[in-house]
This record gives sequence, C-alpha cells and structure tokens, in this order.
Amino acid sequence: MSVAGVSTGSLMLLQLSTQGGAATPRSIVGLIIGSDPVTKAVLAGLAVLSLISWAIMFAKWRTFSSAERAGASFVRDFERARGIDDAMLLAQRSKPSPFTAVFSRAVQFLNDTKPALGATNDRTARLSGSQVEALRLVLDSQTGREREALGKFIPWLATVGSVSPLIGLFGTVLGVIEAFEGIATKGSGNIGAVAPGIATALIATAAALAVAIPAAFAYNVFASRLNRFDNELEGFGSELIALMVREGRI
Repeated sequence: MSVAGVSTGSLMLLQLSTQGGAATPRSIVGLIIGSDPVTKAVLAGLAVLSLISWAIMFAKWRTFSSAERAGASFVRDFERARGIDDAMLLAQRSKPSPFTAVFSRAVQFLNDTKPALGATNDRTARLSGSQVEALRLVLDSQTGREREALGKFIPWLATVGSVSPLIGLFGTVLGVIEAFEGIATKGSGNIGAVAPGIATALIATAAALAVAIPAAFAYNVFASRLNRFDNELEGFGSELIALMVREGRI
C-alpha cells in the first residue's frame, strides 16, 4: 500500500473516531461540565437539597439522642420519687428535657390553682374532678409543644424525598431532548450523537435518587421516633397524675 493510501486511511479512521466517541466526554465530571446550563442548574438544585437534608438529619439525630438520654434518666429517678416535692428536686438536678418541661408545667399549674375541695380531718385540700381534667389538658398542651419542638424541620425530609425525583425527572427529560438535538445536528443516530445527552439524563436520575432515598428513609425513622416519644410523654403525664393521687393532692 502506498504512503498516500496509508495517510488517507489514517485520516478516515481519525474522523470516525472523533465522530464515534473520542470527542465525547467520558467521565461524569466531563459530562456535567459539558451539559447545558439548565441541566447544570438541576444538578445544582439537587446538591443544595442534599446538603439541606443531611444537615437536618444530623441535627435531628443529635436532638433526639440528647432528649432520649436526659428523659430516660429523669423518668428512672421520677419513678422512685415519694411525692411532688421529691420530683421537683430531681427535675432541678436533671438535664432539661421534654419530660422535665412537662413536669414543670404541671407544677406551675398546681402552684397557680387553688384546690376546690377543702381540707378535712382525713385528707388535705385536693383538686376537684374538673381541675384534674384541666390539669390533663395542660399536660396534653405541653406535650404537643414538646412534640412540635422535636419534630421541627422533619417534614422537610419528606418534601426533599418527594420533590427530588421530580426534579431529576425534569433533568432526564432535558437530557433526552439534548440527545435528539444531537441527532438532528449531526444528522446521524450513532452512539456518538446520542450518548452525551443520554448519559447526562442518567446522571440527573441517579443524583435525584441519591438525594431522595436517604431523605425518605430518615423521615420514616424520625417520624417513628417522634411518635414513640409522644407516647412516652403521654404516659409520663399519667404517671404524674397517679403520683398526685398517691400523695393525696387529688
């Protein structure tokens, strides 16, 4: 074969290689850099949502862990208390927790409420049935406040988990559109024309799933812990009223 023939063949192979994929970015970073501005904005939005969800997860994990440790310690000591005065001393020595907040609200109610039933030879002054019902409502109200404080920002995890796939789908559609634009521009349906757009679409889908799956999982975990904490606070309120009954306040 002549030198001219070899040169011509080499040139043709170089052109086919360039059209087939050498000019196509192969790495994920290269695909992101080479994507259109709208796709980059979609990926940037997913990155922001991921940072927000992980920040909420770490913050809520620390909050729940601290509240559970402090609450469990106070409840153990409270179960051994002989009366409200002993429980007040325990609450002052314990770390602040939703349980100490509920107990402090009950003590405040007792201090602000004059017993409707007067003292007798057999018993001291005590609360009436309507006052006990009012105390129960006060405890339920304080329990609701503590639940709201613990559950703050948790709904954001559900929002991120549900919205991220839709944002990723939007990026996927844009990638497919880009792939068809590549076919129209190059006038060919070979892999070199459609690969960049399809790859970018798959990256948007994968990024959306990487954001949505941890957020949805964390939401379910924290929602379960929040419900369990709410039930424990309600049970603590019942134990507090039972202590008042044993002490003769009710």
